[in-house]
Amino acid sequence: MVQSVLGSLILGYRPLWNAARRLAAVQLHVHSAGEALVDAPHLLRTLQELWSAGSPPLLLSPQSPQLLIDLLAQAPRGSPWISVPDAWLADAGVLERVRAAHQRGLKLVWRGALDRLPPAEIAACFDNSLLSLSANDAMAALRAAGGPIRGAPAQPSPVIAGQIYENIASRPLMEHCLDRHGALAIAGWPSEDVLYSLRHQQLQPAHETVHKLMRAIDAEQSLEAFEQILGEDPLLAYRFMVYTNSAALGLRTGVDSLRRGLVMMGYGSLQRWLGDQLPHASTDPNLQPIRESMVIRAHLTERLLDAGVENDLRREVYLCGLLSQLGELLSEPLGAVLRRLPLSERIYDAAVLHQGPYAASLEMACALESEDAAPIRQLCETHEMDLEEINRGLLRVISDLVVERPAGR
Repeated sequence: MVQSVLGSLILGYRPLWNAARRLAAVQLHVHSAGEALVDAPHLLRTLQELWSAGSPPLLLSPQSPQLLIDLLAQAPRGSPWISVPDAWLADAGVLERVRAAHQRGLKLVWRGALDRLPPAEIAACFDNSLLSLSANDAMAALRAAGGPIRGAPAQPSPVIAGQIYENIASRPLMEHCLDRHGALAIAGWPSEDVLYSLRHQQLQPAHETVHKLMRAIDAEQSLEAFEQILGEDPLLAYRFMVYTNSAALGLRTGVDSLRRGLVMMGYGSLQRWLGDQLPHASTDPNLQPIRESMVIRAHLTERLLDAGVENDLRREVYLCGLLSQLGELLSEPLGAVLRRLPLSERIYDAAVLHQGPYAASLEMACALESEDAAPIRQLCETHEMDLEEINRGLLRVISDLVVERPAGR
């Protein structure tokens, strides 16, 4: 049996969000798991096999110069974009491979600081940039975002249109990059600052998701479709379960899953309840990447645990991942939030106590959200998890994500 290249890699991911606050692409961090060289052509073939026309574009970020050189040397035209850290261009071998790859038509992304852009001759080899802002550039951008000070000349923004930006920690800076200066995307999302800016108001489910579920009920779609839509918004799923377990419905037994709640509630009651939610639902687009990131974590948690053929168990694992960050949305301790629902103790144990049968999958789903390979390696050793299965699960979840492409593309 031929060993898969996925057993010799450690992968991580980071979503890239566009001005519409929708998924634009996914950055895939690629580490070598050991001393052996990674089979770059095998990796690219594996990605091609798993990807479909609707899958998100990929930005490969090799985490060692040798892996970068191998990808640059062997990737055919039409491969995913490849990021090249500026510091590695000091190596003549890397620079030579960059020039040759550019000549072959590979799409390359220069990664570095905005205040240290490469010379024009090197910049010409790259189709885009993944830029970080220095403290001075961030302050200059924020001053420009705030508008000119009375009596003082307007300050130009250092932000360059059409590029990708990373390590953007503040909501105003993110909005300046995406909305005012035409950034192509933001790598990651300033979730902490977005939530902090909304700390004085009670967060609500997304208007788009509430309306989508109402339309699905009107169209008499399947119970599975209702459950899927409900699971696309952690706040809506939580509110739904709180309501189905409230005295208002008077059910004799606790509702411990979305599916059971849908069955017990009935579609007429569900439609009326959704109608009550709609006027208060959130239309803040800055919350959309936060919600989508939570859903990706839920899918990963579900995929990483071998739930066999038991659909009820699979749904429970998904719910565990989906609700694992509710405390941040509600500004309350997660344990207190989860105790309001008659959930399986397995969910509480994993999300709050970091123990029990779902803990390893949830912890791994969280670890995969980072560029750091050390926690992933440690979790594999601690829980005897198979690296190839983890990587394959991650790639399948990413390839299933939906990216809205412009018409005609």
